[in-house]
Amino acid sequence: MAEDFEERQAGDSPAPEEKKQTAPPKRSGAGLYEWLQMVLGFLLTVVLVFNCVARLTRVNGASMDYTLQDGEMLLLWSLGYQPEQGDIVVLNKTTAEFLGGEGGEAIVKRVIATGGQSVDIDYVTSTVYVDGQPLDEPYIKEAMSLNTDLFMQNTHWDVPEGSIFVMGDNRNASTDSRHDLLGCIDCGYILGKVVLALWPLDQIGVF
Repeated sequence: MAEDFEERQAGDSPAPEEKKQTAPPKRSGAGLYEWLQMVLGFLLTVVLVFNCVARLTRVNGASMDYTLQDGEMLLLWSLGYQPEQGDIVVLNKTTAEFLGGEGGEAIVKRVIATGGQSVDIDYVTSTVYVDGQPLDEPYIKEAMSLNTDLFMQNTHWDVPEGSIFVMGDNRNASTDSRHDLLGCIDCGYILGKVVLALWPLDQIGVF
């Protein structure tokens, strides 16, 4: 019986060869379609990044001299940003509609105090106090003088929760939270924190 079984095995016909699988030919225009998908995906990513995560803006005016110069291109960070004292921020146009121009004007300022703090200014000594403590401000362009504008005569402010008090580093040429028509800024108007100066090349730097 064992011999019969072996003979039957030897006589079995060989297994048919497996058919080789080949990839279907690409249709005409498939490469262009894939390229367009890649480009559109990249553009969508850029739009999302510069609307939800980071933004580009340009300095307009001299209110932040010498820290920032008129015309500088800045990169802002906005995703999850919470303002802190000393940050340089950009505020959207509706915060300063009274400055003129269509829809107002976006402004770049430094955060001096945040919600729940108080601000006092002594123009005689050119000193800013936050919660009674004098600020060390090596970044200001020059000593402050009391502005002759009737809307900028106050010297004490209490910053509401959810708001910030901002000033320009060029104090004598800055319309900021000292102005009655601007005052403390709701944090919802912050476009982002300045993290990088991009242009001109000789001004590139991290903040």
